[in-house]
Amino acid sequence: MNTRILIIAHAPLATALRECALHVFPECTQEVVAIDVPPDQSPEDTYAAAQHLLVTEPGQQILVLTDVIGATPSNVAQRLVQAHESSLVAGVNLPMLLRTVCYRHENLKELTHRALEGGTQGVLQLNAVSNGSK
Repeated sequence: MNTRILIIAHAPLATALRECALHVFPECTQEVVAIDVPPDQSPEDTYAAAQHLLVTEPGQQILVLTDVIGATPSNVAQRLVQAHESSLVAGVNLPMLLRTVCYRHENLKELTHRALEGGTQGVLQLNAVSNGSK
């Protein structure tokens, strides 16, 4: 059984990341779920929407990816992971998400490690810094 991946982030980031992941892995429409949190939505409404989307099979693991620690999406995500067999990683980016989707068949501990690796290894400086001299 594959791990379900939930992206919960400020609107429209979650849906945009999901669409990018499905561009690469179109077969994962049921396994990758996104919740965009609009600025005017209460944490309670966000939590209720997330609970509704996270109806899973017994024993199914969930990896929750969120954007900013301390903001409404991550606060709701922290509540969610307490109610499910799950793991939470903040700082979601596209390399992190693609890595998790690619390895979604691994157990939750390994997948969490892959998420962290993908997120950090995907952030690189590609150009040389110029100090203004020639």
